[in-house]
Amino acid sequence: MIPSDDTINALREALRVSPTNVPLNEHLALMLLKLGRFDESEAAYREALAVAPRHVGLKLGLAQAFYQQQKNSAALVIVEDLIKQSDPPAGACLLHAKLLLRAGEPQRAAHQYREAVAIDPEAADAELARELGIGPAARPFSEEDDEGRLRQPAGELPAGPEEFDVERPTIAFDQVGGMDAVKEEIRMKIILPLEQPELFQAYGKKIGGGILMYGPPGCGKTFLARATAGQVKAGFLAVGISDVLDMWIGSSERNLHELFEQARRNKPCVLFFDEVDALGASRADMRHTAGRHLINQFLAELDGVDASNEGLLILAATNAPWHLDNAFRRPGRFDRILFVPPPDREARSAIVRLMLAGKPADGVDFEAIAKKTEHFSGADLKAVVDMAVEAKLRDAMKSGKLEPLRTKDLAAAAGQVKPSTREWFATARNYALYSNQGGVYDDILKHLKLS
Repeated sequence: MIPSDDTINALREALRVSPTNVPLNEHLALMLLKLGRFDESEAAYREALAVAPRHVGLKLGLAQAFYQQQKNSAALVIVEDLIKQSDPPAGACLLHAKLLLRAGEPQRAAHQYREAVAIDPEAADAELARELGIGPAARPFSEEDDEGRLRQPAGELPAGPEEFDVERPTIAFDQVGGMDAVKEEIRMKIILPLEQPELFQAYGKKIGGGILMYGPPGCGKTFLARATAGQVKAGFLAVGISDVLDMWIGSSERNLHELFEQARRNKPCVLFFDEVDALGASRADMRHTAGRHLINQFLAELDGVDASNEGLLILAATNAPWHLDNAFRRPGRFDRILFVPPPDREARSAIVRLMLAGKPADGVDFEAIAKKTEHFSGADLKAVVDMAVEAKLRDAMKSGKLEPLRTKDLAAAAGQVKPSTREWFATARNYALYSNQGGVYDDILKHLKLS
């Protein structure tokens, strides 16, 4: 029976008397969900979770409300957290299947649907099963269904990775605008052990280790890693996904090992992994054994199982730390996890000043530009400078006269650029609120002033 407005009003009245009554809160939220009043249902579930933040039913209900409003990323955050539990609810697996299907991943969706039905046969959804092409006689899911990679052919093996040119960066920390807290952590973890090895050896502290940097894209994680190598005059080896992944089974693991070996041969060396979540995704989310083998190889290399990592400095960057396998965060691996936020006002002023170095500029009010570019990433600020330069070039080609950049030129360009960090924080906020075991994302809450 569809609830009436009178029922909803009665529940609201009851909650005024007993606002911390969790079953009453949940009942109201569910009634609103059934009525299709999804935004009100979302608000009710949020209020209930404020009272009982660990309540599984409330989390799943909020995810349902998100799903109905097409807020797929927000729903996925909650669902991924629920299915990682030792005893995941069937409803979470079922909703995960729907989200995967909506995202265009029918094979993973079919796997999750089977998981839901295996947990609770009552979770079966005939319409969803038809969309997934799963009939009554559908065979059980097997990890061998879609390995996605080919076995190496007999005889000649595919060639190994090419030897990379190890960079010797010339930039240093003084060319990195802002990020003082992050630079201080890197200085303590990486730079000082190299500059004062005797002091650290006296305390039995090894030279090397790993730092994971996360935050919105375009905020300088890669630039900071390169500057770290320049600061200590170390080699720099940047690793991308394409440098490791290979279609042949076993080749990706070999590629990764060779990259670590090359870095070890060039110590001291900064080995930098960009988009590390693509190589170290959570094994709990994987259906392919090949992906798990690659992660195990990665962990073994970080631990220095077969070779010493002394003098090897490992930095990694990700925009999605929530997709990284938890094993990477253990001591001795990426044991420092640093949030790299968008630059604050002082840092934005410094960044724009650095970007204008060597360019014709006259009387630029850097503080005014910093004030106008709140929430801008370093990449956004570069777009502002580039746009202002392009406008000046167009004027120069028309007039035949070179004019310097002024405050008004940068301000006009800033008005045309939208900050790219807002979308990232919309997703990160949900992880920080609903999947923050151990306080990993407390820095995000602090930045958003939610703690």
